[in-house]
Order: sequence, then C-alpha cells, then structure tokens
Amino acid sequence: MPVRAFIFDAYGTLFDVHAAIARHRAAVGPDADRISELWRAKQLEYTWTLSAMGRYEDFERLTERALDFALARFPSADVNLKAALLNAYQELGAYPDARPTLESLKAAGFVTGIFSNGSPAMLNAAIAAAKIGPQLDHVISIHELRVYKPRREVYALVTTALKVAASDVAFVSSNRWDVAGAANFGFQPVWVNRAKMPDAYPALRPVAVVSDLAALPGLAL
Repeated sequence: MPVRAFIFDAYGTLFDVHAAIARHRAAVGPDADRISELWRAKQLEYTWTLSAMGRYEDFERLTERALDFALARFPSADVNLKAALLNAYQELGAYPDARPTLESLKAAGFVTGIFSNGSPAMLNAAIAAAKIGPQLDHVISIHELRVYKPRREVYALVTTALKVAASDVAFVSSNRWDVAGAANFGFQPVWVNRAKMPDAYPALRPVAVVSDLAALPGLAL
C-alpha cells in the first residue's frame, strides 16, 4: 500500500541548523563555520550519550551546553554572543523548499508532521518563525518519552499518534543516522542528502535518496 503520511525530522531537515551562526557570522568571526559544525556535532553527541546511559536532559539545555563547548574550543569568538546565538537558534530559518513541499503533500492528501528531538517549546518557536504551522498536522517530540532518537522505541511515538502502521509512514530526514533508525523501526525512510555524503549505514537503507525536499511530492512510495 502507498504511504499515508510524510513525517519530517526538524533540525537539519526542515530547519537549517547553521542559520543561527550565519545570522551573526561577522560578529562570530573567522571560525564561524567550524563553531557551527562543532555546535551541531556536540549537540547530537550529547543526545546519543545520555540515551545510552539512561539519562535525559531536554534538547534546549543540550543545545546550550554544546554551544558553550564550541565557544570554549574556539576562543576567537566572543562568548558574549552566546545569548544572541541561542535566541537565533529558537528561530532558525526553514529551508526554502520546506513550506512549498509541505503544501504540495497536504494538497495531495497526505498527513504531514514533525518528529523531532527538539523540546515542544523549541519546536513551536521554530515552526512559528518559519510560518509552517498550517502545513503540519502533527508535531511530535521525543520529550514525551525522554529518550532520544535513534532508539527504536521513540519512533513508536509517531505510529501511536497517527494510529497507523510503521509501513504507512514516509519518514524524511537529512541525518543519515536518523534514516537508519527509521529503517530499523519499519518506516519507509527518505534521506535528504543535500551535501552528497557517502552512505554510512548500508545495512539500513532508505527507500529513496533525494537532494532536496522539492523532490518528495514526485516520489512513488
């Protein structure tokens, strides 16, 4: 049977995680790109490490901790920018193809939604800033379970909320580890490989690989 829902990861898929640093690039200075990359890497590392240890801190706190680490690692940046950068992260810009893609999928009759590590407050702020709320039927956070992706049990939050089978869901993510987790759960995962990265999880393959979100409405799933 064809899929009934398109559910999206948020950070890195709909929202540009590097937009916060980009908004203050001149003030951050010459290490802006490296700080942004490290900020994101540590943020994800914290989620995986805490989940492996059976511990939990919400995503907003981990985002702040990761920024603290990145700013300490690159002292060329002014630590007084921290508040501005965290505020910018609350209102990350959506990729240009996000809203039109969601509109096209809804017009075609698909259920749409977000499933994210982000806390409800963070997700609501980002959705409002991107003005994509009307295009989303569901916004689901792992915060309810207090365990981060890609643990298998967290993906069941989606099937429970939508009251569908895993195979009814096309799960869309730009994060290859998240696509692997979705495949492991039984979703039909789609990898948005904007950066043309090599495949790191060949045993847990996506059903489709696209270079941007605009390709989604034309997929035969």
